[in-house]
Amino acid sequence: MSIKPWSFSKIKAFEQCPKQFYHMKIAKEYKDKETEAMLYGTLFHTAAEEYVRDDVPLPNKFAFASKALENLKSRSGEKLCEYKLGLTENLDPCGFFDSDVWFRGIADLIIIDGTTAWVVDYKTGKSARYADKGQLELMALATFKHFPKIKVVKGGLLFVVAKTLVKDSYDVSIAPILWNKWLADYATMEKALETNTWNPRPSGLCHRHCAVLECAHNGRN
Repeated sequence: MSIKPWSFSKIKAFEQCPKQFYHMKIAKEYKDKETEAMLYGTLFHTAAEEYVRDDVPLPNKFAFASKALENLKSRSGEKLCEYKLGLTENLDPCGFFDSDVWFRGIADLIIIDGTTAWVVDYKTGKSARYADKGQLELMALATFKHFPKIKVVKGGLLFVVAKTLVKDSYDVSIAPILWNKWLADYATMEKALETNTWNPRPSGLCHRHCAVLECAHNGRN
């Protein structure tokens, strides 16, 4: 069993509940069920990718996002859609499916213009109130590794339904500090694996939304 390759979503899943994380991501005894919201997000991501990359018109149900996507599409620079970023344990860039891949991330859109890159992630949630910019941080760090000429990454979580753009900016000079923070988070997961310690973290999600039935906190027991 292994934590690798890790990702932002794995970090967040572990933080939410180590026990659920173990059963679903490590032992893989359960799978996430695709909800209507998840399917909607997948369909939007595909439509946005085809619109920006191939000029495929947006389906009518996503027409509300046309202005935001057109603003991105018209921005100068090379556009990379659904770009897969892999890193080795030494933080060297590698293929997403290489045998030594240690970290994985997928950027919905990267725009490279000189020494600056824009990294955008589409969100289809109805509110940006609890937006987590940690994902932008990791995508910026991986972008610096894959494109050494980039000195500044401007990131954005584009909440297309809420019509909100949550922004942040990252300079390559602070990359080592940011990596130290994420590596500490990864080390916490590794320690849990080494000691086989997966403590439950009860929350309001336990009663209806957790698939791990053997947990004492699961409301369906």
